[in-house]
Amino acid sequence: MSSHDTSAAGPLQGIRILDLTAVVMGPYATQTLGDLGADVIKVEPPSGDNLRAVGPMRHAGMGAMAMHLNRNKRSIVLDLKQPEGREACLRLAAGCDALIYNTRPQAMARLGLGYEAVAAVNPKIVYLGAFGYGEEGPYAGKPAYDDLIQGAAGVASLFAQQSGDAPRYAPVTLADRAVGLQAAIALLAAVLSAQRTGKGQAVEVPMFEALSQFVMGDHLGGHSFEPPLGPTGYARLLAPHRKPYATADGHLSVLIYNDKHWQAFFEVIGRPELRTSPMFGTHTARAANIGAVYAFVAEVMATRRSDEWMAVLEAADIPVARLHTTDSLLDDPHLRAVDFFPEFDHPSEGRMRTLAPVGRYSATPASIRRPAPRIGEQSVELLREAGYADEDIDRMLARGVTLQPEITKDNSE
Repeated sequence: MSSHDTSAAGPLQGIRILDLTAVVMGPYATQTLGDLGADVIKVEPPSGDNLRAVGPMRHAGMGAMAMHLNRNKRSIVLDLKQPEGREACLRLAAGCDALIYNTRPQAMARLGLGYEAVAAVNPKIVYLGAFGYGEEGPYAGKPAYDDLIQGAAGVASLFAQQSGDAPRYAPVTLADRAVGLQAAIALLAAVLSAQRTGKGQAVEVPMFEALSQFVMGDHLGGHSFEPPLGPTGYARLLAPHRKPYATADGHLSVLIYNDKHWQAFFEVIGRPELRTSPMFGTHTARAANIGAVYAFVAEVMATRRSDEWMAVLEAADIPVARLHTTDSLLDDPHLRAVDFFPEFDHPSEGRMRTLAPVGRYSATPASIRRPAPRIGEQSVELLREAGYADEDIDRMLARGVTLQPEITKDNSE
C-alpha cells in the first residue's frame, strides 16, 4: 500500500463528508466511507480526538486504534467555541454532501451548529447524528458509551443467561461498530435521496434503538406473536454448550446445522442409528432439545485430537474452523493470502500494519489512499479550499482557532 496514493477512486468518489465525530462509532462509520472513496474531512478540537491518546503509540496523539479508524481522512483543527471556528465549520459544510456528528444534539445546538444553522448554508446537506438515544423518548440527551449501550440493549445479560455467570460486556466495541455501520448506511441512503430530490434532511441513528434491533432480531422469539407463543430468546444461541468444543488437545469451532451435516456427523462418529432418533432425526427435534444436542457433541468432540477432527470433518463437508487468538489471527494463511494486514510506511510513524478494506469491487475498488493524519495536518489546505486567504489563516493560527502540526526535518525521529 502506498501511503501517498491519493488517485485511486472508490465507488464514493466525489462525495464529501464533514466528520465531527470522535472515539470509535462515528470514526468507524466515516473510515468505512473513506475506504470507499469519499473525501472525509475530520474536524478536531485543539486537543484532538480523545482516542488519539489511547496507546500503543510511537508519538503523542498517534495511538494505534485512532490511526486505524482515521485513515483516508484529512484533519482540520477548529475551536468551535470561537466564532471564527464555527464560521469556518459552516463554510466547510457549504461544500459537503453530508455532516456527521456523534455528540448529543444539545451540544451541537449550543455550538450554533444545529440542523437549521447548517441547512441555512447548504439546503442539500445530509445532517446525521449518531448518538445514544432517540430524541422522542425519555432517555433523550443521556450520555452513551459502548459499555452502557451493550448493557442497556441486553448484550451483557445474554452472556449471563447462557453461562449462568455474571453479566459481562463483549470484549470488542460491539455497539460502536455495529451502530457505526448503521450510520454509514443511513448516511448513504440520505445522500442518494438528496441527489435525486435536491433536498437534504436531518437523520438520527440512536445507539440504543439500533443495538436493540440487532439483539432482538435474534431474541424476540415467542414475543413476536401477540399474545406471546413463548418466552424471548433464541434457544440455540443461548445453549450453554454453544461455544468452541474442547478436543483432546485444544478447541475447535464446529457447527453441525442442517440434516445433511448431522447425517454425515453420525457416519463420522460411527453412530448411524442416531440419524432417525427422536432427538436428532429432524431440525425441529434438534431445536427443541438443543441443550442436550450440544452437550452430546461436546462429549464426542473431547475424544479426538484437533487435527484428527479437522481432517474428518472437512472431508465430510461439516462446517469446522480452527480457533484463533488475536495473536494467531495475524498468521492465518487465508488472511495472509488476501493481504488482510497490509504493511506500509507512515510519513511520521514509520512502518505500520493496518487492516485492508473489506469487499471487492471489479471497477471501483476500495483502497487506502491516505494514512491517518496528524492532528490538524490539513488545516491550512482545507481552509484554503474553503476560500480563506493566507493572512486570514495566519490570524486564525495565532488566535488558536486552528492549528497545524509542527513541520520537522524528520517526523519519524
